Amino acid sequence: MSLRTSDFDFDLPEELIAQRPPAERGQSRLLVLPRQAGAIEHTSFVRLGDHLRAGDLLVLNDTRVFPARLVGHRVPSGGAVECLLLRKLSTANSQLPVAEEWEALMHPGQKLKPGARVVFEAHGVRLHGEVLARHFHGRRTIRLWNEEQVPISEAIDRIGHIPLPPYISRHDDASDRERYQTVYAGQAGSVAAPTAGLHFTTSLLDELKSRGVEQASITLHVGYGTFKPVRVERVEAHEVDPETYTVSASTADALTSAIRDGRRIIAVGTTTTRALESLTLDAAGRVHPSAGNTTLFIHPGHHFRIVQGLVTNFHLPRSSLLMLVAAFTGRERILAAYREAVERGYRFYSYGDAMLIA
Repeated sequence: MSLRTSDFDFDLPEELIAQRPPAERGQSRLLVLPRQAGAIEHTSFVRLGDHLRAGDLLVLNDTRVFPARLVGHRVPSGGAVECLLLRKLSTANSQLPVAEEWEALMHPGQKLKPGARVVFEAHGVRLHGEVLARHFHGRRTIRLWNEEQVPISEAIDRIGHIPLPPYISRHDDASDRERYQTVYAGQAGSVAAPTAGLHFTTSLLDELKSRGVEQASITLHVGYGTFKPVRVERVEAHEVDPETYTVSASTADALTSAIRDGRRIIAVGTTTTRALESLTLDAAGRVHPSAGNTTLFIHPGHHFRIVQGLVTNFHLPRSSLLMLVAAFTGRERILAAYREAVERGYRFYSYGDAMLIA
């Protein structure tokens, strides 16, 4: 049976959209939803271990958000300009001493045609930019360079802003550099956080280990496509933007061992879920190390081969992320849980509360 995008709508009061994280990391609420049947439980995230068991394999996405939002001005007019860096394309082939080419979203788009020049400057670092090409949906190819011999990555880190999601209606501040990042973040490459992981503290991870919950990591760099609206009427017609992932040999071995032992694999977040479900199991039931791009769109009808539990936040109506969670536990069941979360005042989206489905 074909599903429509409108089948994934629900009413959400605007005041439940979390604009800031809780005062302390890990103090969020946790809704526990049995995957197949059973009553919902309401608890706090610090009690997560009460709902996991020894032998479970908890899989985390260790990507790091980089400060991808650049604020500057056009040259020579001085008009304000913003640039959201999406993906590095290459080290530019030019005579400039330090230069890179990036795919980006830029504003104001109508004034930024090929050849337009911009400057971003802060903290003693200046980045020059030139628009090289225009693409669909406001995207640009831009060349960035500086004249101080500062590596582009370092310059971006020093002058960039954390790219908070579009539904957070405030500018970023200094605290977001730490709070919009997991405590286990590693290699930079994401323009959005794997938000289910924001709830974890080092002490909670240590407690879970002491309870016999194993842990492993994958890397999936979250792209701006995570916010891409589902514009089609038929759910199956939606396409997900490619995202880069890596699964190491040690994680592949941990996954293989859990599968062979019949132990649960609990994915932390939809990003981890997409990476894991993109993997291939060989005839012997073994997971091999893997790296590449995934365009996997998980929606109702998907057969889950690896993931048996999911830690996740509460997602946007009509979004591909809500469709993924609905595929995991059933559309009617997840929408009923969302209605109960709304009635009880749970906080939604990136800085909101969490759910465990297992």
